Amino acid sequence: MVAAQRRRGPDVIDGGTTRSKVTGPAHLILTGGRVQTHDAARRVAEAIAVRQGRIIAVGTAREVRPLAGPRTRVIELAGRMVLPGFQDTHVHPPIGGLARLRCDLHEQRGLDTYLRIVRGYADGHPDETWIRGAGWHMPDFPGGTPQRADLDRVVPDRPVFLRNRDAHGAWVNTRALELAGITSATPDPPDGRIERGASGVPSGTLHEGAMRLVEPLLPPDTPADLESAIRLAQAHLHGLGITAWQDACVTPEVLDAYRALAGRGELTARVVAALWWERGKGSEQIDELIERRGRSEIGRLRATSVKIMQDGVLENFTGAVLEPYLDRHGELTTNRGISFVDPEALKGHVTRLDAAGFQVHFHAIGDRAVREALAALEAARHANGASDGRHHIAHLQVVHPDDLPRFRALGVVANVQALWAFHGAQIDKLTIPYIGPDRSRWQYPFASLRRAGAALCMGSDWSVSSANPLLQIEVAVQRVAAADRDGKPFLPEERLDLPTALEAFTIGSAYVNHLDRLTGSLEAGKAADLVVLDRDLFAPDASQIGEARVLLTMVGGEPVHEDPGLGA
Repeated sequence: MVAAQRRRGPDVIDGGTTRSKVTGPAHLILTGGRVQTHDAARRVAEAIAVRQGRIIAVGTAREVRPLAGPRTRVIELAGRMVLPGFQDTHVHPPIGGLARLRCDLHEQRGLDTYLRIVRGYADGHPDETWIRGAGWHMPDFPGGTPQRADLDRVVPDRPVFLRNRDAHGAWVNTRALELAGITSATPDPPDGRIERGASGVPSGTLHEGAMRLVEPLLPPDTPADLESAIRLAQAHLHGLGITAWQDACVTPEVLDAYRALAGRGELTARVVAALWWERGKGSEQIDELIERRGRSEIGRLRATSVKIMQDGVLENFTGAVLEPYLDRHGELTTNRGISFVDPEALKGHVTRLDAAGFQVHFHAIGDRAVREALAALEAARHANGASDGRHHIAHLQVVHPDDLPRFRALGVVANVQALWAFHGAQIDKLTIPYIGPDRSRWQYPFASLRRAGAALCMGSDWSVSSANPLLQIEVAVQRVAAADRDGKPFLPEERLDLPTALEAFTIGSAYVNHLDRLTGSLEAGKAADLVVLDRDLFAPDASQIGEARVLLTMVGGEPVHEDPGLGA
């Protein structure tokens, strides 16, 4: 954590204990464990007391125990761990929730399994005019591109539209292509690609902007659909210890669903909505974004960020790279991916957003997209001066070494998705052969960014990958997949130490969410947003980090998830 990023809570220091000025007995005391405060001094305590939703003391068991009254709930931790609540700074709860309500392929692998699930879903939903779903995995198909003919075998009579796991492509059947009028004569859109067979006939995979040739035909998500999806996602995220998040794709319809839930007090998480930047429009949309922000300060909801997707992904060759991709023979092509927003126009848009008080949240996968995002933020800083926008760039799969120090210089936070940084088919089969060995060494450079002084936060990108912060932290520390813990680490020199990884998912993410004065560390005076784990992650006999279980999640002192294993 960069020192300037740390914010002290309104606490009073008394020896080794922090105490607030609140009087009266505690409503809750957690004692006898490891309390990882993540305060500026990185102190570790053994007990914490909560009253009226706020932390009133952090210290030793002997110091905190006298705050108990006759009605205080006292939980003996027995060596278990307390952390600030996790905050996910790049996540898609409505998309994740909708996936669970539809044809969900996320937890499955392989063509035969996918087809069995699609057939079963279609048979079980005879009244649905479109079969919609998500979650197939690109490495399960040659070249990462599934075929329409396979879907035609199980659903020949209705259109099928299935997004892949990272939502950068869709698998469709022949009926969907027919309804959309997509033929061999249909040109690729500027920001996407129609996958075709040798004769030029569309084969059934649509990349990036090509999905929009079909999407207008899909039945719209109703307000009830979106609210149900968010409620379902919220329960899932709370169960993983997540107390706050930044939704990285908030359309007007999604914002209305959040507003409705917040207005009824059903949004228990603290949520920052990153309003979606329509790349087909320009700066004229900023007035509308300002209006949406102004009517969305409801309960724990704020709409203070704007999401700009600057490129696609490397696996389908739409990630924007400085040097061209290689072909399957290792020869240079002419393809350098796609910059979804013209880089010069981007500078103007970001400068105006920054001047309007918005935080800018970038998607940037390739090294060219990262450089374009940094250049736009540099232009904004030059025009407007330093701001407290806490702008951040997510994903950062390939970062040119020359750009590493620019994060600190510009005050840009590196928003990393740690769960992707391991050897697997996505990297070994669909990425490294097409970017070559030199650029492959620049992938997910977490430690290099940290050494260059960049502030870090973390996000899962769920439902692209698991929302479990503990699995992500394990990969950040080990650079191997949980399913292959004895395997070869992916660029082990880019490992983070455990304290740094934990801080990125707590105080680091709270900083990006502008919630660090209220949350992100366990200090007297701050909100009691916390999580209890079933083990001390620092104990010598602790098993793998990703195996830890969340026993309690609290937001503002109220339990939003409680496991029976917690005890008293």
